Amino acid sequence: MKNFQRILLSLIVFLMFLTACNSRNNEENKSSKEINMTIHQSSKQGVTADESNNRDSQDPTSNYGGADAMEDIKIKLTIKDEEVIVNMYNNPTSKDFLSLLPLTLTFEDYAGTEKISYPSNKLSTEEAPSGSDPTIGDFTYYAPWGNLAIFYNDFGYSNGLIKIGKIEYGIENIGNISGDFTVKIEKMD
Repeated sequence: MKNFQRILLSLIVFLMFLTACNSRNNEENKSSKEINMTIHQSSKQGVTADESNNRDSQDPTSNYGGADAMEDIKIKLTIKDEEVIVNMYNNPTSKDFLSLLPLTLTFEDYAGTEKISYPSNKLSTEEAPSGSDPTIGDFTYYAPWGNLAIFYNDFGYSNGLIKIGKIEYGIENIGNISGDFTVKIEKMD
């Protein structure tokens, strides 16, 4: 009976050890994935992982007027027969974009997170923050590449990303589109 108890106790200790090791491996794998994602995001912007991790943690859009919608300035994105309405923010990049309207652009998917397009002109980055952390529905301008980006999934902080608006409704019409698609962009009255 004592042998049975010793074997059972040994088995319990062994299982606890395996559980602890597995938990540690999962944490290391998660940490490794987070580091790789940070490096991937940072390399997209041309900075090192250390520079990305040392960025200012406060929301840079608050210093740029990104949190404030321009009074009654909205744009309409027409995709096939569906409409997406965007409240525009009050900042120089947003105002520069509005000066280009109306536009018809072709968007494509990028990384299963955003739809991107390249307007013919680069937009102003005057007074822009060093970057931002986009959320679902953000209408943005990625200054290093000169592209617009509409986020239909969360992404993470990106250097050079400037929020220029927020989708009021219709985000579900963006994320479900596969392949390239044409968007007519115009100011609303």
